[in-house]
Amino acid sequence: MGMSYLVGYGPKFPQRVHHRGASIESSKENKGFIGCIQGYDSWYGRDEPNPNVVVGALVGGPDSKDQFKDERHNYVQTEACTYNTAALVGVFARLHQSHGDFYHNETPLVASS
Repeated sequence: MGMSYLVGYGPKFPQRVHHRGASIESSKENKGFIGCIQGYDSWYGRDEPNPNVVVGALVGGPDSKDQFKDERHNYVQTEACTYNTAALVGVFARLHQSHGDFYHNETPLVASS
């Protein structure tokens, strides 16, 4: 399918992330009150892409048949969650620390408890 499940990465990534901040218009754009009911009624059910891109968010990804439905209500596949991203944080921190020289870095990689 050629899709990145890391939002904002690559030419094709999820556009309808199940995320309140991404799916509701910015208060800079919309000066009106947007409460829970207004957010749900006005923004959640829209078919258009999210007005805000949550760059770096990792969504659930494809199903067991490698299919992905980029639909906001499809929270199993489109929700950006910390438990999806947590494993990557350590890897990226290590890569950043080693400045790309992962195999020649003298600092041992130790798992924390």
